Amino acid sequence: MPKELLVTEEPAMTPVHPGKIIRDDVLPALGISAREAAQQLGISRQMLQRIMTGARSITPEIAVRLGKFCGNGPGIWLRLQQAYDLWKARSRLGDEIDKIPTYHLVGEA
Repeated sequence: MPKELLVTEEPAMTPVHPGKIIRDDVLPALGISAREAAQQLGISRQMLQRIMTGARSITPEIAVRLGKFCGNGPGIWLRLQQAYDLWKARSRLGDEIDKIPTYHLVGEA
């Protein structure tokens, strides 16, 4: 299995919502409909549609289902969602974050 690399810098552009990857890459590659995928995943078609439009986040439970479905494990789906959520949060908070002091704790247990 290839080694996974961690991203240590903030991305220059908005990360892709994992639902877009399901919609644009996964389902076409498998040649199945959203209805069929939802049925195989054990979730409602409406829930899958909301995920694919970015209106719903990937939860740990959905990540486990997607990881099994795609054969790549749940971690990748959670990391994709986390990257997207953090980007959105930073964008919403904007300059407010600059007002918060940064402390560097020494000797953390």
